[in-house]
Amino acid sequence: MTILRLLLGDQLNPRHSWFEVVDPRVLHILMEVRQETDYVLHHAQKILGIFAAMRDFARQLRSSGHRVYYLAIDDPENLHDIPANLDRLIAHHRVAILEYQAPDEWRLDQQLADYVQTLAIPARMVDSEHFLTQRDDAAGLFGARKHWRMETFYRHMRAAHSVLMEPNRQPVAGRWNFDTENRKSWPGIPQEPSDRRPVHDHRILWSAIAAAGIRSFGEPHAEDFRWPLNRDEALQQLDAFVQFGLPHFGDYQDAMSVQAKRLFHSLLSFALNVKMLSPREVIARAESAWRAGNVPLAAAEGFIRQILGWREYVRGVYWARMPAYAKSNAFAHHRDLPAWFWTGATKMNCLHHAITHSLEHAHAHHIQRLMLTGNFALLAGLDPEQVHRWYLGIYIDAFEWVELPNTLGMSQYADGGLLATKPYVSAAAYIHRMSDYCRGCQYRRDEQVSENACPFNALYWDFLARHRRTLADNPRLALAYRQLGRRPQAHLAALRDRAAELLNKLDEL
Repeated sequence: MTILRLLLGDQLNPRHSWFEVVDPRVLHILMEVRQETDYVLHHAQKILGIFAAMRDFARQLRSSGHRVYYLAIDDPENLHDIPANLDRLIAHHRVAILEYQAPDEWRLDQQLADYVQTLAIPARMVDSEHFLTQRDDAAGLFGARKHWRMETFYRHMRAAHSVLMEPNRQPVAGRWNFDTENRKSWPGIPQEPSDRRPVHDHRILWSAIAAAGIRSFGEPHAEDFRWPLNRDEALQQLDAFVQFGLPHFGDYQDAMSVQAKRLFHSLLSFALNVKMLSPREVIARAESAWRAGNVPLAAAEGFIRQILGWREYVRGVYWARMPAYAKSNAFAHHRDLPAWFWTGATKMNCLHHAITHSLEHAHAHHIQRLMLTGNFALLAGLDPEQVHRWYLGIYIDAFEWVELPNTLGMSQYADGGLLATKPYVSAAAYIHRMSDYCRGCQYRRDEQVSENACPFNALYWDFLARHRRTLADNPRLALAYRQLGRRPQAHLAALRDRAAELLNKLDEL
């Protein structure tokens, strides 16, 4: 009897219970398929990284004695569709049982659920054994509430998993978060830690990907690829972050600079999202570093909140609201993305650096995503579905379950406030305060309506004016609306005209 076990490209967890015992009846299947490379235009490093990690995982399984069938992108028997490939393998190997781990993306979950209904053999879905919550835990916590709040969820998770808690079930130091202390701009010191990730040469794999005709964008860096391929490399990256990055992460987690691309960020999200690492162990390492006195509490808490809080929270939003959530568009925004989203060729220095870096490295940290590209997209009224597909494609850590709620809910406020407490928009002052991008920029951060005024300024005030009816009662925007109300009508008209001019020539900015 053959048991066929399907492993998807983001299910590369060698500690899953499937692999505790070598069973000669079991055949593990991994497949590189056009179905997964083509549903959105992906960054070259994302395709390369997932395929390389899958191949390394297959090698690990074989070396441990497990049976593996690996279907490469250029295999002539590859039908490039998961159900079609499964049909062929089930028939060829006379499979008696099909098993698969719960997919994290709604489209794959539905595809496989529909597929197994067509089979004449038993099929079983098992847990991926990765997350700290079940798909419906967040929905159960919030019930029928119109607005969900991550802070409520985060405090629940801290207590439920005894993370940064005192024995009396109160948070350590009497505080749930230290967000107000974690908003410093970076003065240039301490220095950014060196990049200790290993270098891989993937030229042969990249040649196979290119020869297969797969479309992509961004730099593949096939000769000096820096993302981890396996758990050992991911653990080394975690070690380096805890030692060199985490002590300063809290202070500068929101900072941006042309002088430092990574600053003190972990870059662990790719390893986490393909399940080389578990969130439990990453959280435990950060808490242990604080308890050992090696990192400040604000740094440990700020990092843990991203994983224990946001990561699990947005997954709960995703599974509670799909598939309708993907069409969320509360502001009815429909403008196309400017061409420079694909090239970085804009005169706005902040967006030029953020997008160019993303194209080169398939990565940008959360403030660059939220307060630069996302901020501009919302102010300019870009179509949230197009913005979502851009984020999903360009970032190596972007899988729909985590990217979609972050983009539509947090970044674009397209769900009308289910996920976030306010639209995350700003004028140039915030970007200047948190970065050095405004230095040398063609646009003037301190001007609003002149030809050389920073586009963020007029677009920001025009956005607030256009959506006054919807947003004016939001307490987190009260100060902004008071400021708007004090502006003379002539100045408001000039802002409106400048915004209209900008919106009519987005490709030229």
